[in-house]
Parts: sequence; structure tokens; C-alpha cells
Amino acid sequence: MMFALFIGSAVANAQVNTFEDAAERFSQRQFAPKQEAVNWLVSNQHPFARDILSGLMDGRLYYQPSTRQLYLIESLSRGATAMEFPYLTPTEIVQTRDFRKVRVNNALRVTIRQGIAQLDLTSTSETRRLAAAKSLLGETSPTVLMLVEQAYQTETSEPVKDILALVLAIANIQSGEANLRQSAITVLSDSLEPAAYQALLKARETELQKAVEDQTALPTLNRAIDAYQQSQRVYEMAETLFFGLSLGSVLVLAGIGLAITFGVMGVINMAHGELIMIGAYTTYVIQQLLPDHIGLSIWLAIPAAFVVSGAVGIAIERGVIRFLYGRPLETLLATFGISLVLQQAVRSVFSPLNRSVSTPDWMSGMLEINPLLALTYNRLYIILFCLMVFGALVVLLKKTPLGLQVRAVSQNRAMARAMGVRSEWVDAMTFGLGSGVAGIAGVALSQLSNVGPNMGQSYIIDSFMVVVFGGVGNLWGTLVAGISLGIFNKVLEPWAGAVLAKILVLIFIILFIQKRPRGLFPQRGRAVEG
Repeated sequence: MMFALFIGSAVANAQVNTFEDAAERFSQRQFAPKQEAVNWLVSNQHPFARDILSGLMDGRLYYQPSTRQLYLIESLSRGATAMEFPYLTPTEIVQTRDFRKVRVNNALRVTIRQGIAQLDLTSTSETRRLAAAKSLLGETSPTVLMLVEQAYQTETSEPVKDILALVLAIANIQSGEANLRQSAITVLSDSLEPAAYQALLKARETELQKAVEDQTALPTLNRAIDAYQQSQRVYEMAETLFFGLSLGSVLVLAGIGLAITFGVMGVINMAHGELIMIGAYTTYVIQQLLPDHIGLSIWLAIPAAFVVSGAVGIAIERGVIRFLYGRPLETLLATFGISLVLQQAVRSVFSPLNRSVSTPDWMSGMLEINPLLALTYNRLYIILFCLMVFGALVVLLKKTPLGLQVRAVSQNRAMARAMGVRSEWVDAMTFGLGSGVAGIAGVALSQLSNVGPNMGQSYIIDSFMVVVFGGVGNLWGTLVAGISLGIFNKVLEPWAGAVLAKILVLIFIILFIQKRPRGLFPQRGRAVEG
């Protein structure tokens, strides 16, 4: 069923019989003929009606004065492409003066918006119909409301019908009829759309301006507003917890590699942040090699970052750290010096400027749970990625010969060596494993922030806090500590601010360590035995 958008449009449509007639009217200076053309395109549901109307709204619709042909042009410049209607034939622009933009005024924009809404509401795509219905929230034009009422009668999708009913309710809540107004309040009170909340507030203001004896709808309005505000608080807390989980996942990824090396080897590795940075730069390099395959480059970067950062970690252990076992202060100073060397090396190769790593399409956008709660895909994938990395490490340390040897060395190094375990080889592989996991963390962090020579410094302190709070060398402790600190930080931020929240978290950890020096989940190991 087609909708009648404008009263009296049949008279105008009698003068526009073909697409060529409509194109000729768009090339005229007067706005009335253009409105006739818009009416004809919409009422006849021309295949390119929406493209033309969108081009009009965005200022991308042009015409040639000599031929009266319509063109869709993204950027009017020599050598650019003009798409000729009605078949969207590409034409190269030789002279920009051959094209003129179709001008619109405010009245015509209203007509165009209504035309686009009509076309979208009759679309076969449920997504497009839903978007069109949401775009009409707050509209009070009689023409639009008539269009919405007709669409509501024929709509088969319940989500779309709910939004259409909401459009009508927002308009009817200001009605002078008590029954119609009460019905609108009932519809609005069941909705989480911000437009519904604003309509309820406006209706309450109108009700308060009446005489006291006429404020019959005020109790119902107050209950509906209170219920919405309660839902708002609940979903704000849910969003805060989600952000806390995502921050906690970042902290776990940054700290879990340090937990492995610190727990087994007792080495305070101040270059851990730079190993994260190397993983992030590995992601950047792979994206430069595969600029047309961003999604594939992210998957390839995960093993590549593990190998590159792991190799650098093994080189650090074999070249420096193995000569400093049992001398924690010298190890701290040596690894701090290595971190400065790595930073300068990156500056020399990639320059001191930050680099941007592109986010693949499947990590962009948001998952809308409801109008008050939307979860960003990149943070959601970071949480899942953290759990996958954690699960892989647990399996590696519990079910493989390397994991058995790592646990043996961490619990009793002398006994492990007496049983034939090559502790030097275990040290190198453990440091390489921890460094490789840091590289994987760099891949994840590259999707949340820019990649630069100093990015590792932002996470080294947080990594140590997570490891110490959770219990040195305990993976489960690292997971619980990272998630807990992330949530604690995000819960404090709204009322304390970002800087003060971090300070409060640090004070909490200091006080906690005073009571439990070995963390949440203490573990026996060389560091403890020493």
C-alpha cells in the first residue's frame, strides 16, 4: 500500500509524468517545481528516489544546465566522478562549471525529510524501517503523524511497531483529550527511549501549570518519571561495570606476562612496558604491509607480536638478566636501562610521533542492549580476548611439560635441578613466554589508544600493582586483581575524578599489602623463599 504524503499532491503530480519531467523541475530556480518533483518521486516510489532525496539533503545533487540531467557528485572537482541518473552511469568531470548544485530551502528540506521517512517506512528492510521510525521521534506534524498511523496499521515487526506507537504517544501526550493523554502516558512509561523521558518531563511541566484540581495526570506522570530515572541509574551502573571489566581486562593483559616472569624468576622487569609497546608496533607494521586487509592483519599480528616480543625477551634474559640473578636492585636498574634503549630504538625507527592502528569493521560500533545501555564492540572483544589468553596460559602451565617444569622451578628450584630440570632453559623460556604475552597485550592495547614510544610507561606501574595485589606468580590472582582494580577504578571515577581514583586505588593496595604482604592468592616460589 502506498501512502498519500501531501494533500493536493495529485494536482501537482498531473504535471509530472516521467522521471525526465522531475529532473527538469530540479534544475529550475523556483522551489515549488522542486517540491512537485519530490512529491512525484515519493508517491511513485521511484527506484532512485531515496538516493536523489539523500543527495538533496547532503548537497550532493547537481544538474547540467545544457542537458537538464541529474548527477550525484561527492566532491565537485576535475577528474572526479559524477553518477548520472537514472541509471547511475559514471561520468568523469572535465569542467566543474558544467555542473550546478540543486539548491534547497528550509521548506523543501521538511518535504524531503518527510519523503525519506515515507520511503523508509515502506522499505522491505526491517532495519531501515526501524531507523526511519526512530528518526521521527518527537515529530508533531499532522502529515507525519498521519503517515505514522498508516505505517502502524500495516507494520508486522514488533520492534518497529513499538517505536511507531511511541511516536504517536509523544504527540498525543499533549492532547486535550484525557483518555488519549492517559493512553500516551501508559505507552511512554513502558519505554526506555530518551525521547519518551523528555516527553514525560514536558507533560509534567504542562500539568503543573494547571490548577491543582485539574492535575489528574500528575501522579501517573510522577510514577512514570521515577521509574525511568530508576532504570537510568541501574543501566548507568551496568555501563560502569562494563567499563570496569574492560579496564580490568587491559590490566590483566598487561600484568599477566609480568606475573609469570616475576613469580618464577623473581625478576623486577622494568622493561615489561616496552615489550607491550613492541607488540603494538608489530601490529602497526603488519597493518602497513596489509593496508587493504585490516581484519586479517589483526589476526596475523597476534602470533607475530608473541614471537617478536618473546624473542626480544629471551635476548634480554640471555644477554643481561641471567648474570644478575639474586641481585634484585641491579636487575631493576638494568631492565630500566633496557627500557630506555628500546624506547630510543623505536623513536629512531618509527619517529617519536604516535602511530594510529586502524580498527577492523567487526570491532567498530556498539551493541545496543536497549536505549540506555550500549556496549562498544572493541571493549567487548578486549574482554573476550583477555579470557582467551588467560585460558590458554592456564592450559599451558597445567597441561604441558613446559608448564610442569615452570611450576617445579617456581616452587623449589634446587629440587627441580636435582630432578634433572634445566633451570636455565626454563628461565629463558619463561621470560620469553611472559614477554610474548606482553606483546599480545600490545596488540589489544593498539585498538584502544595510539601507538607511541612511551605507551609502555602507562602500564608498567599498573602491571606491578596487579601482580602484587593478586599474589606473585599466581595467574588466578592476577585475573581477580586486574578485574577488581579495573571495576574499583571505574566506580570511583564518577565522583572522585580519574586522577584521584587512581590515587585512592594505590592507597588501597598499600593498605592491603600491609595486612597481606603476599597478596590475595599467595604462592610458594623462589621470590617468597628468598
